[in-house]
Amino acid sequence: MEQRPLRLTLRQLQVFVAVAQHGSTIAASESLAMSQSAVSASLAELERALNSALFDRIARRLAINEAGRQFFPRALSLLDQAHELERFASEGGVQLRIAASNTIGSYILPALLAGFRHAQTGPCALDLRIGNTHDVLQALLKFEADIGLIEGTSHERDLRGMHWCDDEMVVVVGPSHPLAAAADRPEILHDLLREADWIVREPGSGTREIIEARLVPELGALRYALELGNAEAIKRAVMSGFGVSCLSLHVVRDEIERGLLVALRSGLPRVIRPLQLVIHQDKFPTQGLLAFTEYLRGAVPVATPGTDPLQAG
Repeated sequence: MEQRPLRLTLRQLQVFVAVAQHGSTIAASESLAMSQSAVSASLAELERALNSALFDRIARRLAINEAGRQFFPRALSLLDQAHELERFASEGGVQLRIAASNTIGSYILPALLAGFRHAQTGPCALDLRIGNTHDVLQALLKFEADIGLIEGTSHERDLRGMHWCDDEMVVVVGPSHPLAAAADRPEILHDLLREADWIVREPGSGTREIIEARLVPELGALRYALELGNAEAIKRAVMSGFGVSCLSLHVVRDEIERGLLVALRSGLPRVIRPLQLVIHQDKFPTQGLLAFTEYLRGAVPVATPGTDPLQAG
């Protein structure tokens, strides 16, 4: 069957995506090294070819409309496939933008990224963005990341989550904290933890979410004495004797073994949370993305639940 010539070009799609991401033709022209007039002309040609406006013109600002929002993931997918073809035609290789929540990005992924890069035969460029779970999901929804790794579960309709592995969390205090003397006495720790000062992550964090889902029903409302934006800061505050926290075993294993932290055998149920790989449902699965996903599925993090003598409970 004879196919009619395409009215769209990859350059038009590239211009549309840049304007959508940057919010103006001026910023898009700078990112693409094109003149502003060329960007405006290319965008106008695309809208004529589609017979639909993709942006609302508000004064000098371009606000993507509903048609543009529906078109955006499809345009981005086509551009991903075009980049994949270019890499296939040259040396091949992997180029990935990864977003990970704080615990995964800071304590689990670095060694895995090194292993994955070492396993590649061609060029391998990896960009890692670290934030809380909310930040990771937003990066995926905005197509600013190719894959995300989070603690807990994604409830976003446009994102697809896949179980990766499980992460065990332990309740810890510093060795100078009064509760350290009762570390092996679950019969009294349960009540003492209700009155303790807790150091927690900010709302939107997977660690904060699991504490409120698993510990609050057991202990009642916790007394949040301090909120901090990353696990390393919480760990240091706990080591100083400031208060109690519940952190991933990946974060605190070394400090427990060195005596800088004390794991409380609190009598609470074991706190195990799932770690997920998340991608946008409209994301084109490049060979690099598939290879990275397959590598992670075969790479189980070292601190696995159920095998560690330091687990609480």
